[in-house]
Amino acid sequence: MSLVTLTINNREISVEAGTTVLDAAKELNIKIPTLCYLNLHDQKTTNKPGSCRVCVVEVQGRKNLAPACSTMVAPGMVVKTGTPKVLKARKNIIELLLSDHPQECLTCGKSMHCELQSLAHDYGVTDIAYQGSKSDSMMELANPSIVRDTSKCILCRRCVAMCNEVQCVGAIGPVNRGFDTNISTKFNVDLKDSTCVFCGQCVNVCPTGALMEKDNTEDVLNALDDPDKYVIVSTAPAVRSALGEEFGIMDQSVTGKMAASLRTLGFDKVYDTDFGADLTIMEEANEFVTRFTKGENLPMITSCCPGWVNFIEKEYGELLNHPSTCKSPQQMWGAIAKSYLAEKLEIPVEKLYVVSVMPCIAKKYEAQRDEFVNDHGTPDIDVVISTRELAKLIQKAGIDFAGLPEEDFDSMMGESTGAGVIFGTSGGVMEAALRTAYEVITKEELPDVNFEVARGIQGVKEATVNIAGNDVSICIVNGLANAKYLLDHMDETAKKYQFIEVMACPGGCINGGGQPYSNGDLCMVQKRSNVLYGEDAAKPVRKSHENKEIQALYKEYLGEPNSEKAHHLLHTHYNNRTTK
Repeated sequence: MSLVTLTINNREISVEAGTTVLDAAKELNIKIPTLCYLNLHDQKTTNKPGSCRVCVVEVQGRKNLAPACSTMVAPGMVVKTGTPKVLKARKNIIELLLSDHPQECLTCGKSMHCELQSLAHDYGVTDIAYQGSKSDSMMELANPSIVRDTSKCILCRRCVAMCNEVQCVGAIGPVNRGFDTNISTKFNVDLKDSTCVFCGQCVNVCPTGALMEKDNTEDVLNALDDPDKYVIVSTAPAVRSALGEEFGIMDQSVTGKMAASLRTLGFDKVYDTDFGADLTIMEEANEFVTRFTKGENLPMITSCCPGWVNFIEKEYGELLNHPSTCKSPQQMWGAIAKSYLAEKLEIPVEKLYVVSVMPCIAKKYEAQRDEFVNDHGTPDIDVVISTRELAKLIQKAGIDFAGLPEEDFDSMMGESTGAGVIFGTSGGVMEAALRTAYEVITKEELPDVNFEVARGIQGVKEATVNIAGNDVSICIVNGLANAKYLLDHMDETAKKYQFIEVMACPGGCINGGGQPYSNGDLCMVQKRSNVLYGEDAAKPVRKSHENKEIQALYKEYLGEPNSEKAHHLLHTHYNNRTTK
């Protein structure tokens, strides 16, 4: 390792050769503002085009100011990060960006979370110093998951780096040149008609309101205000690991406060999608046992993630025999809510309105798929809101979230196990499935429910698990670039693995496109994962097949896993949508 010694703001530091001035300053806790720079899923993928220039610094001996994000350290370099010349330049750059930006901060959905807005405040920008022509812009509203407003785009290319490098989806990129440059899809088609899978990672890293999730909070409020609707809500495992961040509660599960806040908002019943996760395991683990025993359609690949399902449908339609036929926990929960639960509550299905709270904005698209319209002609899930949207509803209602007492979910579809809660993190679906598959195969109690080999937020994990003398080779991937590699080498993949878990978002659902903004901060993602494993460890029941409410559902309604009725309600099919 070769070290380089330099001075930043009169403080000497030695860093590895190849380090940027920006990263060297971070080691000294010196803050340099950035917009285009973004350290993505891992250190190997970093967006640092040096295009926005707000990170400029003075380097002794250099005539012009240098962008800290793309300037490498050099021996004896002397850097100043806060001189009058630097501060004036940064303010001018912010003013220039605002000159081509709509002045609607009060009504923008990203207000108070916009990085450009924050910098304008920090640098004392109180008026628009420059006036002139504005770039041509467009707005896309029809997408079920993502709203795109190019008038708010500052060409930072963060979304491009995320979509192309981390996810390898390639739905968006820069088009045209000079003043006419904009970020768009190929041939300027709508996102829904492109290769976009609605994972929402572009939304997570956009510093302004150019990319946002579609806001469905008004749909929820209208339903709650409708006397003809019986409105119920269900919350995903990953939501409880991050919702507290919006209210200053860090690194803690807020399950009880979340349930209490939803009741305060006026929902008739408050349930847990973890129940749907346990139900998914009942179907998926048994499906895997059948496939493994017969040696058919292996490797079996999990199907809980709608971003991943969109990806394989659009890019690898010839491989659609590999995903499990199980619906996701959200859609299983909705299907049972509008059949079994409706009967139990004696509520007409047409009157039952089901709201789903998800960490993922691809779930908005999933809920609208034609396959998930039930026999009564209504969607199993009526509306999906993100973790951020739930936080907005709580804030709008003036609820003191931090001060709320802990409350439980309602019964019949509110009980869950530790296996259900870990669905929200990469490896959780695999671990939950193994806990049940082991006991289905061996008919014996699992000596240790903790499958440590499945844990961790790294992009690829692989292991061999022995069940009743049979070696089961597993692979767990998060981030679609990793999934793409497996599918591109499917002949080799099929020889190596029998069971694969895929989550589209880096780290899993805990880092979903609808979670509080993390900007690729892996420390934050790991903390959210730890929250879920902590809740799992504290659960009295940690295996899906031991969930009493799940057992009652099968006894009273479904019969047994993978029965004809279970297949009708809980399984689905996929559509080959490849265009290549």
